[in-house]
Amino acid sequence: MTAKALHMSTLFLRTLREDPADADVDSARLLQRAGYIRKTAPGIFTWLPLGLRVLNKVEAIVREEINSFGAQEVHFPALLPKDPYERTHRWEEYGDNIFRLKDRHGADYLLAPTHEEMFTLLVKDMYSSYKDLPLTLYQIQTKYRDEFRPRAGLVRGRGFVMKDAYSFTVDADGLKAAYQDERDAYERIFKRLGVQYVIVHAVSGPMGGSESEEFLAPLAIGEDTFALAPSGKAWNVEALTTPEVPDEDFSDVPDMTQLHTPDSTTIDSLVDQANALHPKADGSAWTAADTLKNLIVTVKHPADADHDELWRELVAIALPGDRQVDMKRIEAQFAPAEVEEASPEDLASHPELVKGYIGPKVLGPQAEAAGIKHPIRYFVDAHVARGSAWVTGADTEGEHLFNAVYGRDFDSSARIEAVEVRHGDISPDGSGPLSFERGVEIGQVFQLGLKYSNALDLKVLDQNGKTVPVWMGSYGIGVSRVLACIAEYHHDERGLAWPLSVAPAQVHVMATGKDPKAFEAAERLVSELEERNVEVIYDDRLKVSPGVKFKDAELIGVPLIAVAGRDTINNGTIEIRRRDGSASQAVPIAEASSVVLEHLAALSE
Repeated sequence: MTAKALHMSTLFLRTLREDPADADVDSARLLQRAGYIRKTAPGIFTWLPLGLRVLNKVEAIVREEINSFGAQEVHFPALLPKDPYERTHRWEEYGDNIFRLKDRHGADYLLAPTHEEMFTLLVKDMYSSYKDLPLTLYQIQTKYRDEFRPRAGLVRGRGFVMKDAYSFTVDADGLKAAYQDERDAYERIFKRLGVQYVIVHAVSGPMGGSESEEFLAPLAIGEDTFALAPSGKAWNVEALTTPEVPDEDFSDVPDMTQLHTPDSTTIDSLVDQANALHPKADGSAWTAADTLKNLIVTVKHPADADHDELWRELVAIALPGDRQVDMKRIEAQFAPAEVEEASPEDLASHPELVKGYIGPKVLGPQAEAAGIKHPIRYFVDAHVARGSAWVTGADTEGEHLFNAVYGRDFDSSARIEAVEVRHGDISPDGSGPLSFERGVEIGQVFQLGLKYSNALDLKVLDQNGKTVPVWMGSYGIGVSRVLACIAEYHHDERGLAWPLSVAPAQVHVMATGKDPKAFEAAERLVSELEERNVEVIYDDRLKVSPGVKFKDAELIGVPLIAVAGRDTINNGTIEIRRRDGSASQAVPIAEASSVVLEHLAALSE
């Protein structure tokens, strides 16, 4: 079967000379201008013929690599009932990020943001023995999330094409093997697609589970910040852990003292008052680094075995006064709960808290020892060393504690990662200071473990006839987002410049001018390429200037451009040029198809 060329005279395509007003990144700008997609609503796009050809090629590469280790493709509906998501508590956990709706009978449904529950229930319905496992199922389908502020075209949309795969194994070792299969396939996929990527350690968040890694495309437009160590290892900021800081010797630290510090409800005002009223004995100045601030946050836990609905818990977090809090890092450690600053009503429910002067005496172990009812759990940031001395709140208006030593004068409920990570902080592997980059998440792999099988009662009989829960993994690739990233990497000031693996065609042939000889030569080349199964876009439009045709060809971005024009008429040659500008040559008409094949072979290496 020969490839059939696309003729520009009949192709459903309109290129744009001006950038769309709301296109905020290069990929969104060029994909719309070149006629690959059209915006339907904020974060929602229509795929046009050229766009679908690229999308289908991306999907084909994903399928080929995922199928290579035995995964099997299925397809679920996007419209799903509430019940399975309620049983895993994700109906509540997703908050406003999902589209919820009711049918005419009042039953609740959602447009699926992901399908863990449905895959789990499908396997539960069909399999019951360890002999049926291991199993990996996947689908490629449009997902929906109600993004508060869609941006960057296909990078952050409300509807997006995603490959999601799920592995089912009888034990943890099987899960690790399935996880590695997917991880290896992802590396092959992104290499074939021409997308740069960095693998970063991540947190699972609402997905649950243990081990998780993200594949990020390093791009300035990305919303994810990742930290890079000198060793080459990388971490999502939320997943960073601080190397344990050594204990400090406090043998020379004087006893803790409560001193008057009026009008000092902020770190800056506290430093000023401390220097003015209580100067250091050695003559040095107090700084924010000497202070310990105590932040009260509200953790909104989803319903669980002990609570029928979402429930709120106040927790306190101590962090150095010269560091800024990072709520996302805190939330990652309480996932799937959400975290927010405590409201005035929350604080009022604990009269022992004195706003602006909150200190450790009424928190955590100290509160328990003092007999305070319903004590607030007290977490200390990982940068706070045991034995370190601080100026911190005294739980009395206008008063602070000086020389308060962690481990001597107060203790905590647990250690936590609470502050923003800085350039120069030491990497978790201890290899040196961290640097930070921006990236777009294009894939993620999770070892889900038993979360969904336990919640939905997915069990099988093992080799001993015992009923055991199934171990699960989850693996996603943002297919449409990957396409946008390819466009971000492969373009110039003139337009797109697709890699051969995903281009909508391999060659863009154009006939310029009005002389029939140019069109005859172009048509001969197109016919020969069709016979050799080469994908061609043929610009056969009449009454369209050469300048417009050249601009359209460069905007559309097919890897090879072949021009039949003035030189064809005068010299009997066709110009063949690479879209990336790396080569250009004039060849006799009779040799043009062979030269095209040589270029395509070189581009595919």
